[in-house]
Amino acid sequence: MSQTNKDEIVSFIFARGGSKGLPNKNIKPLLGKPLIAWTIEQAKSCDQINRVIVSTDSTAIAEVAIEYGAEVPFMRPAELATDESPEWLSWQHALNYLNNTEGCLPKIMLSMPTTAPLRSNLDIKNALAEYKISQCDVVISMTDSHRNPYFNMVKIGKSGRLERVINPTSTLVRRQDAPVVYDMTTVVYVTSPDFVLKNNSIFDGTISGVLIPPERAIDIDTSLDFRIAEFLLSEGQ
Repeated sequence: MSQTNKDEIVSFIFARGGSKGLPNKNIKPLLGKPLIAWTIEQAKSCDQINRVIVSTDSTAIAEVAIEYGAEVPFMRPAELATDESPEWLSWQHALNYLNNTEGCLPKIMLSMPTTAPLRSNLDIKNALAEYKISQCDVVISMTDSHRNPYFNMVKIGKSGRLERVINPTSTLVRRQDAPVVYDMTTVVYVTSPDFVLKNNSIFDGTISGVLIPPERAIDIDTSLDFRIAEFLLSEGQ
């Protein structure tokens, strides 16, 4: 039976080598620094985080991660680093590795994707604070949605015609009248190892969220996203 280090908070950064939308994305230079380095430095700057561990299948990413002060105690198996691999399985793999090699698990784990380099230290601390007071299984980061499935988002229906993603129960003439919805962001996720190991998805448990300003919530997936991040970071500097 595994033990839990009651005082330890570990930040995991899951960064696989394959990226079709933006090749070598995780180590692509962003204002002169590899993309993953931004997240490593943000995690290390949070005084509540005790360890920063990178899970990757790429030796190039591992070398950069170590250079910027992260631990890379294992290499992720290739079968957990494909386009189809659920990242949840990589979360479980990382935790099982710690349990099997160190005989204990952290009290709290964070996942901090490399694709959100504009997050702030405050965003991380707010997520940790929300997790501690909310008594939820998972805390996610979110931002105000620019589209609303009750009002101005459509899908192709069975007839081949367009229809709203969610049909409202009453007539909506303004977006402000629709139920408030949020976009999930990749800024930070906070949960417990026990929850991850016993479940198959974030949505298997109770969830709370922290609101992130849109300028800090950009998720880099394409070259356009990368250019926007470069612009925002250079403006901030």
